[in-house]
Formats: sequence, C-alpha cells, structure tokens
Amino acid sequence: MQITYLGHAAFKIEADGKVVLIDPWLEGPTSPVKTQDIGHADIVLVTHDHGDHGYAEGVEICKRTGAFFIAINELGIQAHEQGVEHVHTLNIGGGVTVDGVTVTLVQALHSCSKGAPTGFVIQFPSGTVYHAGDTGIFSSMETIGELYSPDVALLPIGGYYTMGVREAVMAVRLIRPRYVIPMHYNTFPVIEADPQEFKNLVAQQAPETRVEVVAPGGTVELEL
Repeated sequence: MQITYLGHAAFKIEADGKVVLIDPWLEGPTSPVKTQDIGHADIVLVTHDHGDHGYAEGVEICKRTGAFFIAINELGIQAHEQGVEHVHTLNIGGGVTVDGVTVTLVQALHSCSKGAPTGFVIQFPSGTVYHAGDTGIFSSMETIGELYSPDVALLPIGGYYTMGVREAVMAVRLIRPRYVIPMHYNTFPVIEADPQEFKNLVAQQAPETRVEVVAPGGTVELEL
C-alpha cells in the first residue's frame, strides 16, 4: 500500500490496483499538486463540507475521471445534482463496496453545514485505513478499532479545530493501528503542531504503533 500525503487532510491511497482520494483540498497552500493534475481516481471520499476538505475539487475530479463520489447522504445528493454520475450517499454506520474496496462511514465530532461530519474506514483486500476526518477524541474510537482493526490511522493533531497532539496520542491507544500518519496541522498558524512531539509520545505510550511523519507530497509504502 502506498499513501501519499497531499497536505492538510488530503491523501491519495494506492492499493490493489485502486486509487482512493480523501478530502482532496488541492487548491490549498500546502498541496503539492492541483486539481487538474489528477488524471485518475477510482473513489473520492469527502468527510464534510468545510472548504478546506475538498468537496468542490472532489466533484470536479469525479466528473472528469468517472470516479465514485462517496460521502454523507446530503453531500452525496448535492454532488449528484451538480453532475457527478457515480455517487453513493451513505449515512453513519453504513458502507458500500466498490470494485473490491469497502468504504464505511463513521462518526466524527466536528461541525458542518450539510449532513454531518464523518470519518471513513476504507477496507482494501490488502489492508484497512481509518481516516478520522476533522474530529475531537471520542471513546467510540475504541469500537472502531475493535470492529475494523485498521492497519493505518490518519489522525488530526493540530488542535483548535480538531484534537491536538495529546488527544491524538490517546486516540492511537484506543484504535491500536499498526501505523499512524498525523494530518491537519501547520496549514494555518492556529493549528501549528510538532509531529515529532506526537511521534515521541506515541513511542512512549503506544509503542506497538509506528508513526510515519509524511511531508506534503511525500509517499510512504507500508507493508501490511
């Protein structure tokens, strides 16, 4: 599995011949690529409708590439009305399988204008990724860990709008993934955070989990 960090909360995941984009805010200040640079995608996931999570870019990518757009019901309906052909309108707790990749919508503690904020569990044949979305910590993260046993967790650490470093370390202890990649930090002054501090604390408190700090544009290849 290859995971490319596209800045802020945006990722490209490549596994088992499929390409999944999550929260593709590619017009943001930390993204190394732009929307028009995306030539292929199979699935685009958007956690909520805040502008820094790539709804508009996701719609454009889906219309150009034919990718499936998957999001909370209200956001999916809106995408379909705006011309996206392949849409799945999930609600929290529900899931759908697209070409061998199962996507499950899970809760997040945040805000939004349409529907509800969410995270995603993405189950490839070769491994499972949990993208927490914008969220504070919640005790049901332990349930997500027990139900889906994610190999990789993508967690916000920036504070202010989401959980910070301390809470994200506790989230790792609840979820117990094999790998964790921090996200949603250092895009704006109010979410400045030190990923090395996060890495050091995880090493102390959850040593079974390996932290991969990935710079925007960087790719990590994980053996699952």
